[in-house]
Amino acid sequence: MPPKTRLKAKAQIDVPQTTAEAATDIKQIGDLQRQMLRETTAMNDAIAEITKQYQPRLEEAGKQIEDLQKGVQAYCEAHREELCGKGKSSNFITGEVGWRQRPPSVRITGAEAVIETLFRLRLGRFVRVKNEVAKDLILNEQEAVKGVAGIAVVTGVEDFFIVPFEVNAQ
Repeated sequence: MPPKTRLKAKAQIDVPQTTAEAATDIKQIGDLQRQMLRETTAMNDAIAEITKQYQPRLEEAGKQIEDLQKGVQAYCEAHREELCGKGKSSNFITGEVGWRQRPPSVRITGAEAVIETLFRLRLGRFVRVKNEVAKDLILNEQEAVKGVAGIAVVTGVEDFFIVPFEVNAQ
């Protein structure tokens, strides 16, 4: 049995053959961009209507859940020992409740002052210094890094763009 051959079909594109055809295609690009904008606007309007319709019910359900959670927590706090014994959770017929100790975390306020204080107290080991390549400086001094492995200054890249003409009515 011969091996299977995969055939790849290349995408077909219509290439304009004249300036007039290119101008027509640019007009069509503008028409399609405006159509996409109208469709996007219509979609966002529909989403806004749906959100407006469901928002009050969702807020009310959320408020009820919050109130019920507070009540269950108050009950469980008052009866923690009989519910959990030496454990950290308890099973009810309808679900489980429990307490979980959060891992330690660090909160920093006024980072610059904290960094200065750490250095003053000779605790600089708690300050992280981030080293990274300064690409903007390399662009300013391209000759200095010529021949350095891993650095390539990319120049002469050209992007093609199409901007259909539009009138802004304000």
